[in-house]
Amino acid sequence: MRYFAKTKRDAEPAPVDVEPLGDGRYAVTLGGKRHEVESLMLPHGAVSLLVDGKSYAVEFEGGGDEVKVLVKGQVTKVDVADERKLRLRAASKGFDVEGPQVVVAPMPGKIVKVFVKPGDDVKEGQGLVVVEAMKMENELKSPRPAR
Repeated sequence: MRYFAKTKRDAEPAPVDVEPLGDGRYAVTLGGKRHEVESLMLPHGAVSLLVDGKSYAVEFEGGGDEVKVLVKGQVTKVDVADERKLRLRAASKGFDVEGPQVVVAPMPGKIVKVFVKPGDDVKEGQGLVVVEAMKMENELKSPRPAR
């Protein structure tokens, strides 16, 4: 299974391939390097990991996508997502709009209200004007912050 992991210092999520080998053993490929990992759940909730022959006691806190990982006395926040979650996140993100923007009414009409004047600070999604067309009022909003 492929996952993507990102810490605070990473610019982009890194692919992590996890292949179960049975009996608590896994082949984990990270950064193009394959590691042999054995895991054993300890009674107090920590996990004992043997990674390429080196032993680590690891504790996890949190759930969902962001997990705090304690290894060798140091806590690192790791954001973990599978390919599906990563695609859903990308799809749910908006898009960045740069440069001058033209706000166009969906149909011809008459401007009945103006909420801003030249030089005003405008927030993304803030109403700019109301256009009346076919006896209906439509509020046109800013696609990005502007001045």
